[in-house]
Amino acid sequence: MKNIRLFRLLLVGLAVMAVFSFLAFGCAKKQVKSEGGQIQSQKPAAPPEETKPPEENATPGQPERKTAEAPPGPKEQPEPVEAPRAEKALQDIYFDFDSYVIGPKYTTVLIDNAEWLKAHPNAVVTIEGNCDERGTVEYNLALGEKRADAAKNYLVSLGVSADRMKTISYGKSKPVDPGHDEAAWAKNRRDHFVVQ
Repeated sequence: MKNIRLFRLLLVGLAVMAVFSFLAFGCAKKQVKSEGGQIQSQKPAAPPEETKPPEENATPGQPERKTAEAPPGPKEQPEPVEAPRAEKALQDIYFDFDSYVIGPKYTTVLIDNAEWLKAHPNAVVTIEGNCDERGTVEYNLALGEKRADAAKNYLVSLGVSADRMKTISYGKSKPVDPGHDEAAWAKNRRDHFVVQ
């Protein structure tokens, strides 16, 4: 039994020594003989240039916008800022099967939607409640209405005026994905926000 313990300790010790040897000698500066026979230290290669992180406002899947800086001048006019597109500004939220409860992931989406609506006080939005293909037409129309109302009520609780929002239920009549499996159904159980 003692021999096995000693053998294990010996193996661990050898492994530790091998690692330290590699670190000590493997990372040492390389020495190069010059033409005159003198030994010179070779400088380590410069690290690769860091890539710039994408802009915070960059949309995933779209290339970043690069702007060239113009030299300052007395008559310099600021470039017009492109207004955000309403379709991209408000994001859809999704629901579990047979539910109109807004999950934690989508409360953050609604918070972002509320911020956009507050920043655009003249915008009016229609919240479209949608369901997957399972269930009767009547049941899905009622469920879609509950989903749209849940989103509207949450936005009202965040300070968006109820007068600026309309709700409508399409039930299962407007699927985004016409498939007949769980992946398609998950995409169809949603609230879609349309700015008027």
